[in-house]
Amino acid sequence: MNIMNAVKSEGKIMYELMSRLFPICRSITGEGIRQTLSILQQHIPLSIVEVPSGTKVFDWEIPREWNIRDAYIIDPEGNKVVDFKEHNLHVVGYSIPVNRKITLEELQEHLYSLENQPDAIPYVTSYYKERWGFCITHNQRQTLKKGTYHVFIDSELKVGSLTYGEVVIPGESEKEVFLSTYICHPSMANNELSGPVMATQLIKWILQKPRRYTYRIVFIPETIGSITYLSKHLQHLKQNVIAGYNISCVGDEREFSYLPSRSGDTLSDRVALNVLKYKHPDFIRYTFLDRGSDERQYCSPGVDLPIASIMRTKFGQYPEYHTSLDNLELVTPAGLQGCYDVYTDCLELIEKNAYYQVTCFCEPQLGKRGLYPTLSTKESGKQVRTMMNFIAYADGKHDLIEIADIINVPATDLISILEQLIDSKVIICLE
Repeated sequence: MNIMNAVKSEGKIMYELMSRLFPICRSITGEGIRQTLSILQQHIPLSIVEVPSGTKVFDWEIPREWNIRDAYIIDPEGNKVVDFKEHNLHVVGYSIPVNRKITLEELQEHLYSLENQPDAIPYVTSYYKERWGFCITHNQRQTLKKGTYHVFIDSELKVGSLTYGEVVIPGESEKEVFLSTYICHPSMANNELSGPVMATQLIKWILQKPRRYTYRIVFIPETIGSITYLSKHLQHLKQNVIAGYNISCVGDEREFSYLPSRSGDTLSDRVALNVLKYKHPDFIRYTFLDRGSDERQYCSPGVDLPIASIMRTKFGQYPEYHTSLDNLELVTPAGLQGCYDVYTDCLELIEKNAYYQVTCFCEPQLGKRGLYPTLSTKESGKQVRTMMNFIAYADGKHDLIEIADIINVPATDLISILEQLIDSKVIICLE
C-alpha cells in the first residue's frame, strides 16, 4: 500500500501545504512572512496586521524590516560556491548588504558551519546587531582554497513593519481558547512549517464544529511577535483565555513531547496530560525549565496565560534542528496526522469539560432509559462499569477531566457517555 494513501486526508493536506511554503525565505519581518500569510489566507479567513518599525512593545522595539533578493560567494576560479537561491539558509538572517572582494582568511570570519554535522547547513541569525555572514556545510568549508573571493548580499534593512496573521472564530461564550504558532524561519520543515500548517488545518476543523468557546489563533514571528501581540491584547487575553497551546515541531514521527505552562496545573495542562497518557503513553514530559519558544512570553510573570505545548520531538532535541536537515523528508503526512489527532482530541475535551451532577439519589435505573445493554458481554460490562463510575463522581464537585483521572479512563471516552446521560436527564451540566 502506498504510504501516502494509508494516511488520513488531513495529514496529506498539511504536507502538501508545507511543500508549497517550504521554499519561501522567512524572517521576523519582511516579504517572506507576507507571502506565507497570503498563501494561508487562501485556506482560512486570516486577517493580516502590520505593526510599524520603531513601535515600542513592552521592553522591546519593532526592528527595521529585512528583505533579501540574492546572495552568493564566488571563489578565486570564478565558481559560485555558495548560492542563496539554491538554499536560503546559506545567508545569516538579517545580514546587511555587502559587495566586496576579500581573502579566504577574511571570509572565514563570516562563515558558519557545524563540525559535528559536516553535511548540514546551519541556521544562524543576527536580528539585533548588524553583521553579514554565510552558512555552509563543514565539508564544503574544508574545500575552500586560498585566494580572493567575491561576496555579494543583495539585502535591505528599512523602516517598514512587523507582520502577523490572526483568526478569531466566535463561539457561544466570550471565553477563549488561544492557539499560537510562528512563521519566522526560512526553509525548515518541522521547527517552522509544521506549526502553521497544523494551525491552518485546526482552524478548518474548528469552523465545522459547534463551539462553546471563541477561538483565537495567531501566526506570528517568534518572540518579538508574541511580545507585540501581548502588548496589544494583554488585558483581553488575561480576562478571556481559559486554555491554549503554542504549536511547534509537530510533524515528525518520533516520540510525543509535552511542555507545561509555568504553573503546570492549568486546564491546558490537564487536558494534554489526559489525552497523551492514554493515546501516547510513551510521551516525554518536560518541565517549564525546558521552555524555548513563545511559551516564554505567554507564561511570563504578570502575563500568566494558561499556555502549554504538545509536540512530536521537542525543539532542540533532534539532531536536524536548526539545520538544512530539517527538511521535507524529516516531516511526514503520518507524523502531522498523529499530532493533529491529539490536538483535535484536546480541543474537543476543552469544549466538553465541565462540572456534571447526577439528578437522582442512589444509582439511576439505566434499563428503563435504554442505557443498559440487553446482551451481556465482556465489553458491554466494561461500558456499564465506566458509566456507573462516571455517575459515582458526578457530584458537581469534579469536572470531566478529574473524573476521568479518578476512574482511570481517557476523558475523550467519557464524552459519548455524558451525552447519553444528559439526553436521558440522568445528569445535568452545571456550566
